[in-house]
Amino acid sequence: MASTPNITDIAVRSAKTLRAFGQRIPGAGEVLARSLDDAVDGRTVLITGASQGIGRSAALKIGAAGGTVLLVARTKEKLDEVVGEVEALGGIAYAHPCDLSDLDDIDRMAAEVLERHKAVDILVNNAGRSIRRSVDRAYHRFHDYQRTMQLNYFAAVKLILNLLPEMRARKSGHIINISTIGLQTNTPRFSAYLASKAALDAFSRSIAPEIIDDGVHITTVYMPLVRTPMIAPTKIYDRFPTLSPDDAADMIGDAIRKRPKRVATALGNLGQLSYAVMPGAQDLVVNRAYKLFPEGDGKKEQIEETPEQRAFVRATRGVHW
Repeated sequence: MASTPNITDIAVRSAKTLRAFGQRIPGAGEVLARSLDDAVDGRTVLITGASQGIGRSAALKIGAAGGTVLLVARTKEKLDEVVGEVEALGGIAYAHPCDLSDLDDIDRMAAEVLERHKAVDILVNNAGRSIRRSVDRAYHRFHDYQRTMQLNYFAAVKLILNLLPEMRARKSGHIINISTIGLQTNTPRFSAYLASKAALDAFSRSIAPEIIDDGVHITTVYMPLVRTPMIAPTKIYDRFPTLSPDDAADMIGDAIRKRPKRVATALGNLGQLSYAVMPGAQDLVVNRAYKLFPEGDGKKEQIEETPEQRAFVRATRGVHW
């Protein structure tokens, strides 16, 4: 015999659904979305790549807002420094060293996290490896593609598969994947990096409909160029306008507060739209950028920017050419 529907339960679920969708709407989202303090209070947030750059800045903001931050990166000493910084702000943080390029070590770390903290409410897949190299210089460097896939895709998927069952069982969870504006603008010289990020994007879009009714949300952040140690070897970026790690952490904070499907810049969205409407035309424009900026391998150092380079960089602020 079928049970009688609980009207109160239906009403609560409906209200939560309307709020969840409402806070994703531009404008309305700022009004309806919780503050970061409310969004992370009493919640456990695991951040990979947390020893420096974007991950460190996000950990400091989330810790200061009242979240319990689990810091994951390879070097324990650097993680301990960030733990101290979070605690100095009045937050709670724990270091969980892990070599994310080692799938067995991810299993070990995930088991350790679940045993010690019982659950992860929010997972931020931030750790990543970037390689800037034209394809004609990669003909004999297949390992470039293997290494980026190992860290940017397989490591993130392995961690998701370890933590997702507990999220689904509790009917609550949020996975945030840090991707790149390059996926929206089809940036040249980053075929290894973009392919790995695209794989994670496709994986996430595929599983999202399977898990949404279990209360687990997935957000992809299409991050523009950020001033981090990862871009330091490419000296041409010293003259590019970039986000600071704090600005990037604010984008992650918005993702946590609103739980949208995607967080992106206006330029990134325009690039994605232009490729959908006029892919051939976009290829021609991006080809010009490819020829305009040097390879950056030290063989042809360029001291002064040309006026055309400056104009192109200003017009495409945040794109990593």
